[in-house]
Amino acid sequence: MLSTLRLHELRAYAVLDVTFGHGPQLIFGPNAAGKTSLLEAIALLAWGRSHRTTTDADVIRWGSDVARVEGQAGDEAIELALVRSGTAGSGSGRKRVRVNGVARRPTALTGLLRTVLFAPEEMLLIVGAPGLRRAALDQLAVQRWPSYAPDLAMYGRALQQRNSLLRAIREEQADRDELRYWDGPLLDGGAAVVTARLTLLEELAEPLRAAHAEIAPEEAAAAGLGLRYVTNAPVRPGESARDALARRLAETADKEVWNGSTLVGPHRDDLAFDLAGRDLAGFASRGQQRTAILAFKLAELDLLTALDGRAPLLLLDDVFSELDPDRRAHLVRRIADLPQAFVTTTTLDDLDPSLVAGATLWEVRADHEGARLVRAAATVGG
Repeated sequence: MLSTLRLHELRAYAVLDVTFGHGPQLIFGPNAAGKTSLLEAIALLAWGRSHRTTTDADVIRWGSDVARVEGQAGDEAIELALVRSGTAGSGSGRKRVRVNGVARRPTALTGLLRTVLFAPEEMLLIVGAPGLRRAALDQLAVQRWPSYAPDLAMYGRALQQRNSLLRAIREEQADRDELRYWDGPLLDGGAAVVTARLTLLEELAEPLRAAHAEIAPEEAAAAGLGLRYVTNAPVRPGESARDALARRLAETADKEVWNGSTLVGPHRDDLAFDLAGRDLAGFASRGQQRTAILAFKLAELDLLTALDGRAPLLLLDDVFSELDPDRRAHLVRRIADLPQAFVTTTTLDDLDPSLVAGATLWEVRADHEGARLVRAAATVGG
């Protein structure tokens, strides 16, 4: 549970110091007021990175050089500072993390504040780009296994170096033999990533089936919802994931040089949502897609809770307006069972009255000094 949150020069917030209690925290206000930025700050504490940008300096308030986020999560006091490098307006930056006053690496944040985020862009999870699905799977894997983040980072570094070398080989500025140096870490990191992803899908299978049956019992009775890993390096009998990736690298060697990039590996794999053995992306209605995505998020909650009995923090960024009344009702019931959840909305009218009645209400207001978070009366919205 997140009991306190302090912000300094983050997005629209010049200063924020707030204390949260148990149960649902409903945050309402107009678009662009700062609701999503508040959830982004919580994600920064939980993951050490933003879910909205890959450039840390983007979250620093315009005209400032440093943004700070501090929070108390159980017994852990977490501090994160993002420092803009170079001149104001520069896109680069540095990151500093402290846990209970001790300097730590960002990876040390894993598991301190386990979080499940449901944002509007995830409504494209099934039909959107493969990167959305890989990111969703990787974020869950990082919280499931602390070792996953270093493996993913090792693979990313090796991939970047290998691609640079492939471009140099294409321009006849390097020799193919030089690839061997980066093939080792690429294969080691890639095999670890693929193995963890496959294990995670196995662990998600039952929670996903149960969540789908809860949300859409008639649909689930006819055909269960499943997840399938789509890889460009399938494992043959007798092969390991590393062997399969090595074989595919050898098979695509000439084409890689021609393209100047690595063509196989977990950075190009995908995740498919299957219903009755068919890929949902090819035939599902909007309602079926939203049911599957909601089931996936509920399965995340259940999987992380099962690790040690601690339910993760649920962040819902203006998604109730995207769901029909039945799906909203299922989500409301789940929120009521959680120790704490943060829900943003432009209007409380989009929310179930029972949820509003039992929640702490916060209004985001924006003026010339920036965004402010104000405790609202329980009678607001009805």
